[in-house]
Amino acid sequence: MRLISVEAALKSLLADVELTNIEQVPLLDAGARVLAKDVLATRTQPPFSASAMDGYAVRASDTTRANDPLRVIGEAPAGHAYKGSLKQGEALRIFTGAPIPDGANAILIQEYARRDGEMVYALQSVDEGKHIRAAGLDFSQNDTLLHAGQQLDYRALALAGAMNHPTLPVHCKPRVAILANGDELVEPGQVPGPNQIIASNQIGIAELVRRSGALPVMLGIAPDNEQEIAKRVTKAITLNCDILVTLGGASVGDHDLIQKTLGNAGMDLEFWRIAMRPGKPLMAGSIGEMKVLGLPGNPVSSLVCGLLFLVPLIQTMLGQSPATNPTDHPVLPLASPLPQNDMRQDYVRARIVSDSGRETLQPFKTQDSSMLSLFHQSQALIIRPPHAPEASEGKEVPYIPL
Repeated sequence: MRLISVEAALKSLLADVELTNIEQVPLLDAGARVLAKDVLATRTQPPFSASAMDGYAVRASDTTRANDPLRVIGEAPAGHAYKGSLKQGEALRIFTGAPIPDGANAILIQEYARRDGEMVYALQSVDEGKHIRAAGLDFSQNDTLLHAGQQLDYRALALAGAMNHPTLPVHCKPRVAILANGDELVEPGQVPGPNQIIASNQIGIAELVRRSGALPVMLGIAPDNEQEIAKRVTKAITLNCDILVTLGGASVGDHDLIQKTLGNAGMDLEFWRIAMRPGKPLMAGSIGEMKVLGLPGNPVSSLVCGLLFLVPLIQTMLGQSPATNPTDHPVLPLASPLPQNDMRQDYVRARIVSDSGRETLQPFKTQDSSMLSLFHQSQALIIRPPHAPEASEGKEVPYIPL
């Protein structure tokens, strides 16, 4: 099977993705969830013209003469409206949030007022409308303020509360089964044998899954044994997972059993082997309604491919629009040149460095896909298209922030 481009692979992967179901969740549980429907305001905010400051509700024209007293006719704390109307020469003691009484058109703040018994004097004049929040200043009933596909942060949740929504319609979190494979792997905390290493890919991929708004389902490490791999694949199907992610074992070696086992489980292979670096042996397919993504075993390859393919897959299931083209990404100038590229699309690990306030991308000299410590230091992936010519220092190139 020939290598396909990153763009073609993403297009194929995302072409027939179905959105997850919708559930209604309490506002306090909706943080970081993705809205499934537009949300309209159920009320106008504020619902009445209100005082923005503590002070006195007045007629602005009554404050132009500093020595003229205004008779205080009552008080309006927040949550309580004065029932009467304000006449010329009168003032109403008022507090922040209280409704503006009929007849008043300005607030004389208490710092600029001198109270003497039942009289108050304006120490400076106020303009009409000063310190008044007009009805509907923030939003009006039926305004669409939150939109489908939006990930809910603290600001959106506060706004939803102000709109009087106790619950919100969100997409169910996709369930992502994660299966590592290899006799050479042991879980963190275990003592590796003389020919074994600590598995780490599943930890990073699980966090990518969580960060993208999905639920990781850990299937552990399967040894290089078809029956053991098949048991875990069956578990992912039984648990109704939306995505199965395998880590390692998807190449063509004698001990690479993932693709064969998935095929026996009924996988319809969509594509395999991508013209990219790192991550060429990436595989994608489906078993029934469950999407399958086979990521490489090398740690950096696995995480880069998870960022480039798994995250957009989850986002699409949640109704979001992932950035899938180099033109979707920001650009920065290179701090040092890059050589001409070959037929594969490169994702070059780099630091973002600042010199006199000017940010540039500094590629690491070593790009080995086994080096997690270097990947941890990276702040960007420079996108180098296939057959890209030599890029000189200072040339602007697209990158993915990390």
